[in-house]
Amino acid sequence: MTKVDGAYDCITKSPMGDQPSVFTIVSDGDHFNGTNAGPLGSLDVKDGKVDGNRLTWVMEMTMPMPMTLTCEAVITDGKLTGTIDAGAFGQLAMTGTRRD
Repeated sequence: MTKVDGAYDCITKSPMGDQPSVFTIVSDGDHFNGTNAGPLGSLDVKDGKVDGNRLTWVMEMTMPMPMTLTCEAVITDGKLTGTIDAGAFGQLAMTGTRRD
């Protein structure tokens, strides 16, 4: 397990208000997989890459509308800070804290 692995309690600032989720990261070398699960459902990580403490990945959202989300985050001392590119909805801020 590397320093990025774990489950993070996250908040994403969206046009529909704050969206809570649990973002789970399981790394394997310079790649990772996982899910981001919240009230609107669970999104699988696609093309997850790890570069030190920096993550990049894609998620395919279907609800409330189909959209490809391009994401990046940095994890420092159990804290996640990142952005989700939601196309026409712009850049959404995502923050989280690793669960113990």
